[in-house]
Amino acid sequence: MPNAVHYLDAVEPDRARAVLLAWKTQFPAMGVFALLPEPEAPAVATLQALAAEVDIPIFGGIFPALIAEQGFRNSGCLLLRFDEAPFAVFSDPITDDGRHVAVAERIGAQIAAQVAAADDECTLFMLFDALVPVIGSMLDALYLELADRVHYAGASAGSESFQPMPCLFDRTRLLGNRALFLLLRNHHGAILEHGYCLPERTYLATTTEGNRITHIDWRPAFDVYCELAQAHYGVAITRDNFYRHAVHLPFGIVRANHNILVRIPTTLHEDGSIGCVGEIPPHSMLTLLGGPAVDTHDTVDALVERVSRLNGDVAGRNKLLFYCAGRRLHLGLPDAESELRELHRRSRCREIAGALSLGEIGASTLWGYPLFHNAALVAALW
Repeated sequence: MPNAVHYLDAVEPDRARAVLLAWKTQFPAMGVFALLPEPEAPAVATLQALAAEVDIPIFGGIFPALIAEQGFRNSGCLLLRFDEAPFAVFSDPITDDGRHVAVAERIGAQIAAQVAAADDECTLFMLFDALVPVIGSMLDALYLELADRVHYAGASAGSESFQPMPCLFDRTRLLGNRALFLLLRNHHGAILEHGYCLPERTYLATTTEGNRITHIDWRPAFDVYCELAQAHYGVAITRDNFYRHAVHLPFGIVRANHNILVRIPTTLHEDGSIGCVGEIPPHSMLTLLGGPAVDTHDTVDALVERVSRLNGDVAGRNKLLFYCAGRRLHLGLPDAESELRELHRRSRCREIAGALSLGEIGASTLWGYPLFHNAALVAALW
């Protein structure tokens, strides 16, 4: 049986066509999940034309980089086969004016109807444009519709520069400011880990709006951020060096169960407010996470153990992986690729394939509540 994962180091139509035709011979009802790195964005049209020619559905996204051959790749494409094409639906455009809840409710109703007709375990896999400012709220609304009838997993696509670009596609469309939902049948879900430890001190996000923190402990957010960085990690942050240091000193949202949601600062506004990747609910309890707090060995150990517990022996099987771009920036490329190699070695899987993502979606427990994370790895069998 041909491998369900194929990396092409260049998007050459003849090579891609040969892969698709070989797959379709054995799996007539197949579909394709396609991942492209940002420099290959124009190749979406090539993949769409090939999918139309071979007459198969295709779904995918554009990411800062790919994960293939135990490293990060900035060229080519990843083709991952669905033996049977999944139910798929795009959201309407997503805004932060309150209408996104209705968008999520409509999607949830469609997914619920599909799940009701299924007789097996399902995972709702989601790709969001990373610039959607209300991903967390969308997940809340979806959970109200679907609860624990599905597992939840996903990632955010787009440019590492956080500049707008259409980044989600199917056979005929290339879209931005939306989400793509795929219902995976007979799928046991994904595992998410980040390896950050909980510091002792917490602080109140007094005023927030979407993914923007305006006040911490009733004081301007940037002033408090600078003080905490200096006091806890000896880092002197200014407006001039903010972007150099922020990826190494993310916020953590401390939840009631003591789990941490990492939020990487990406924008410093003139009024001293700080924009992050992902929403910060009002009155969140925050902490500042420093460089030494992330433990890559614990992360790999937990992923290997939990993926095996979920799926049984994974030796010789493919693993789909999304790896946070902020985590790679924080660790540096050599250590991040070392983490990939160690994950491959420890899990004894056939291939690890996926993408460098701009936010990750998963739950801390099986059948748990879906949450939007930064600095994480999310893994599932493929």
